[in-house]
Amino acid sequence: MEEAWLCQWSTIRSLFAILQWWSFNVTVIIMNKWIFQKLDFKFPLTVSCIHFICSAIGAYIAIKVLKVKPLISVDPQDRWRRIFPMSFVFCINIVLGNVSLRYIPVSFMQTIKSFTPATTVVLQWLVWRKYFDWRIWAALIPIVGGILLTSVTEMSFNMFGFCAALFGCLATSTKTILAESLLHGYKFDSINTVYYMAPFATMILAVPAMLLEGNGVLDWLHTHESISSSLIIIFSSGVMAFCLNFSIFYVIHSTTAVTFNVAGNLKVAVAVLVSWSIFRNPISMLNAVGCAITLLGCTFYGYVRHLISQQPPGTPRTPRTPRTPRSRMELLPLVNDKLDDTV
Repeated sequence: MEEAWLCQWSTIRSLFAILQWWSFNVTVIIMNKWIFQKLDFKFPLTVSCIHFICSAIGAYIAIKVLKVKPLISVDPQDRWRRIFPMSFVFCINIVLGNVSLRYIPVSFMQTIKSFTPATTVVLQWLVWRKYFDWRIWAALIPIVGGILLTSVTEMSFNMFGFCAALFGCLATSTKTILAESLLHGYKFDSINTVYYMAPFATMILAVPAMLLEGNGVLDWLHTHESISSSLIIIFSSGVMAFCLNFSIFYVIHSTTAVTFNVAGNLKVAVAVLVSWSIFRNPISMLNAVGCAITLLGCTFYGYVRHLISQQPPGTPRTPRTPRTPRSRMELLPLVNDKLDDTV
């Protein structure tokens, strides 16, 4: 009886964790798009900077005041030698995501972000000559094909926004790959990651934001109607951005890897549907089919990764293989494609 109750509670907890993760993620995306499109606040660097500031304050309160998570101690030299480079790539990743959201619809942007597994695998293969099981390469085919179909049939296509989203995938992949070497020895959760990286990211982005967008922001403040309500929405998006990081920490500890992968792809579908219902951006049938193929491909890719991680170590070498992997984990790309939208 007690075991059955614990099983039911575990299921309810996992479902709640997924739902609150979805809610915060979709809310942040929709609020950012609303800020750019409806409030006419077309300053992605400033929005990103506000998100970093709110996230830094939120992480400090969560760790230092509320003691939600113990602070992971980092050597002062490592903060500049390891954390700062990660923060720089982290900053570029978030800025490019907001820039793409400024120019292209949410549905298109979210579909392109699903390209991250492919960019990560290719980067590791080209730069590090890392071996991958042939099933990983095969699983990337529907992802690439779906994104190509979506891009060709996108009715609101914008080259600048498309390039920003695509380079955002590269930045996410670079961040993931660098994390293995730069953060070796530190077991960061999402809250500690934000605690250390958000202040650096704010410092990196503050000057460019003021130089490139400062005059525009001042003009917007003088000409825009309903300043108070608009500023509340803008800063609320920053608060929601921190809550998204906290929700990711909760969902990782409440679900299995397979559930997390499937929920991550369904989250993209929910974001696309909600954004379409609000902004009514035109979507053709082929565009919807391309988006669906991409999401199914991401789900299949996650399933393949799970299968490979469960197999016994040792894979026979083939003539086309650069070298034999030392362990089964070397068959897997260093990517967690559902965590690339934090902050």
